[in-house]
Amino acid sequence: MNPHSQLIVDFYSAFQRRDSKAMNACYHPDVEFSDSVFIGLRHGSTTAMWTMLCERGKDLQVTYRDVQADDRTGRAHWDALYTFATTGRKVLNRIDAEFEFRDGKIVRHQDRFDFWTWSRQALGPTGLVLGWTPFLRNKVRTQARRTLDKYMRDHNLTGP
Repeated sequence: MNPHSQLIVDFYSAFQRRDSKAMNACYHPDVEFSDSVFIGLRHGSTTAMWTMLCERGKDLQVTYRDVQADDRTGRAHWDALYTFATTGRKVLNRIDAEFEFRDGKIVRHQDRFDFWTWSRQALGPTGLVLGWTPFLRNKVRTQARRTLDKYMRDHNLTGP
């Protein structure tokens, strides 16, 4: 197996165990993470995000498949099944991940998922009606960032 494929497997295997320390060890110090909610997170914020999600995701179930990688890039598909804490609604989020590597670590991580599909599950009728709008997407992004910033403050974590 390509070492970068193994790195992706290690990352998602750790996620299945909710072992954020092992997940975060897969990242390069210059990592940048983005998805539909969190955009342009750097190392400190990225590692704090995964730590927060692992800690708080009491019923989180992660599965992954289709891991592929070469010397520069990689990709995988992963699914997250969990209860969205704000509403208590069950969510099955289907995500395609793309990676870039440097020095044997993940330096770029981009997750892509259908925000409207996610918002319909997580937010119910509000997500159904407004989930396709920039208004709701920006509101979710703002709230998620506030939650992450508070988590980082409360746990004395630093980083952009």
